[in-house]
Amino acid sequence: MSLLKGILAAVFIGTITILVCLPLFVAGIIRPILPQRLKSPLSHRMDWIIDAWVGSNRWLIRVLALTKVNITWEDAESLSLQHWYVVVCNHQSWSDILLLQTNLFRHIPPLKFFTKQQLLWIPFLGTALWLLGFPYVKRASKSQISKNPKLKGGDKRSTLEACEGFKNHPTSVLNFLEGTRFTPDKRESQRTNFHHLLKPRIGGLGYVLGGLNDQLHKMLDVTIIYPEGTPSFWQFLKGECKQVDMLIQCRDIPEPIRFFESDREQRKLLGPWIDGLWQEKDHRLPPYRELAA
Repeated sequence: MSLLKGILAAVFIGTITILVCLPLFVAGIIRPILPQRLKSPLSHRMDWIIDAWVGSNRWLIRVLALTKVNITWEDAESLSLQHWYVVVCNHQSWSDILLLQTNLFRHIPPLKFFTKQQLLWIPFLGTALWLLGFPYVKRASKSQISKNPKLKGGDKRSTLEACEGFKNHPTSVLNFLEGTRFTPDKRESQRTNFHHLLKPRIGGLGYVLGGLNDQLHKMLDVTIIYPEGTPSFWQFLKGECKQVDMLIQCRDIPEPIRFFESDREQRKLLGPWIDGLWQEKDHRLPPYRELAA
């Protein structure tokens, strides 16, 4: 039964992805030839594609009973579709993105998140993310930068360019500060003081805070807990993840972090603030274990 449920869920998501991409691609072809005054309204309407995709997935999760989500909200009454938000969350599974999108749906504007440049080559999905203005990152090592100095600051430039587009209409920017999914091996290699989290990378978040400074309303600090063990995405689609707990905290963003004189000054203030939030999150999370096959 779980195998059939997983196949149905995968086919449904794949089909919906293709269907919603078709009008998006048409809009993407039309947008460059429109007068400037019409481009922004069209970009806003293109975000409706995200709502259609997320709403369909939300219906799928409910109809197939893929999981039960227990949400604890803090200060949810301040949320609005008319404001800009930055969202941070711990990262354990590909199902995290689906859970965030479907459970924040209609509470805040559609989520846009940092994506790796390699995703551009995924049929339909990569082109859709590019057309919708998702910021792409291509992390360069110190050795790569030394060989090609032009790589330095590339992620900052692409993020700030994306933020310029986000200013046209309310948007929510998701940032997995750990930069990758948590595993005990990755944690061990970092030699971090966190027990259930990886070190937060604040660079991308700093760019977003600087790029959207006076327009950002709040930060949503989300903690996702899988009480029975972290599922693979396939296990999630098969309905084997019976329960998910989510804590969603709406936090004020300190003004000195948004309005700063230099990147160095911002990082000096942002680092301790995020470290404190991460310490709180670390205490809430249970020891990591994978969901039994």
